[in-house]
Parts: sequence; C-alpha cells; structure tokens
Amino acid sequence: MNIPFLDNWRKRHGGEDAASLASVVGGDPEGVAELLAECELLRARAGENGLELDDSPASLEALDQLPPRWRDDPEELPWLGNDAGLYLGTVIVRTVPGALWHIWPGGHPVVRLVSGREIPVVESGLDWAATGAPELSQVYAEAAEA
Repeated sequence: MNIPFLDNWRKRHGGEDAASLASVVGGDPEGVAELLAECELLRARAGENGLELDDSPASLEALDQLPPRWRDDPEELPWLGNDAGLYLGTVIVRTVPGALWHIWPGGHPVVRLVSGREIPVVESGLDWAATGAPELSQVYAEAAEA
C-alpha cells in the first residue's frame, strides 16, 4: 500500500519499513498520531473551499458537504481519499474516549476502539472520495456510539 505519510516517516527514520512503524506505535503513540494527522492534500483542498479542518466532528460534516471536484482528477482521487480516511481516524482518536491508532504489521493504519473493534478508516475515506458513501460523519457517529 502506498501511503504518503509513510514516505514522510521513512525520511525521518532513515528509510525504515512499515513494520518498523507498527512497532513504534506502542512507544510513541502521540508521535504516530501527529504523523497520521498531517493529511496535507485534504487540508489544502478543504482550505481552497474555505473550510479549515480543526479535527472536530463538525469538520467531518462540513467535508461531507463539499462538492466532490477531486473526482474529476483520477490521479488525485486516491490520495485525497487516503487523506480523508486518515483525517477521519484523527478525529475519532482525538474525540472518542479510548480510541487509538493501530498499525498492522504491513503498515496499514486502523483505529481501534475500546471495545476492540477496528475501523478501517482509510478504506472509508477512499470510498467517500470515490462515491460519497459512507459519509465521514456517519462513520464517526458509529464509532462514537460503540
């Protein structure tokens, strides 16, 4: 899986692989959360539409209302979808008590809730970017209820 934040992480850690990132989560969960929260492309596109992403559930609702102009660019769509999923995960981790990032050994980030349920936020973001469903705010609401 080609995830932009992993390239940034590898640069900071001398080219280490995704499995090393998975091992770092337990030792530096705040650092990993900060890295995953970057979402540069999504933040830029939201800003172009006058939306500042403040890591709140309300910002997910606002993202759901944006016109999906990124669908006109097949090269940008997967990158934006990836960022949308990471942003969704960031909002969940920062606002749902006990939610944490978990990185599978292959480097795939998911959000783990207190119940043990794992939310594949990147897949949700990719689906949202491509089709508009599920809405990011809907995925958040389901996580907040769990």
